[in-house]
Amino acid sequence: MRANRAFRLIIRRGGWMPASLADPGRSDHVEVVEVSSGEVLLSWDLPPMRAVRLARALRADLSQLDPTGFRERWIDSEPDGEGEETAGRDWSESDTWV
Repeated sequence: MRANRAFRLIIRRGGWMPASLADPGRSDHVEVVEVSSGEVLLSWDLPPMRAVRLARALRADLSQLDPTGFRERWIDSEPDGEGEETAGRDWSESDTWV
């Protein structure tokens, strides 16, 4: 079973403009929710272009990995003190890890 059957990706844009035209001060919200429990596993508030890049990476992993592999790659890894996730992704320090 693929991770996209066990987890749901939810993206809430902070405005109606596409990310490439949006105000850089806008904040878009990206969540990964477990389908079986409805629990929010990951949550980020990011500028529009960073949210697009994160969503693209999450979609790719959701479609390619099994739920355990996805959990190991995204959920079980913690960001270090400088805002970088240990799996090699570089997200801002303002990211919210749930």
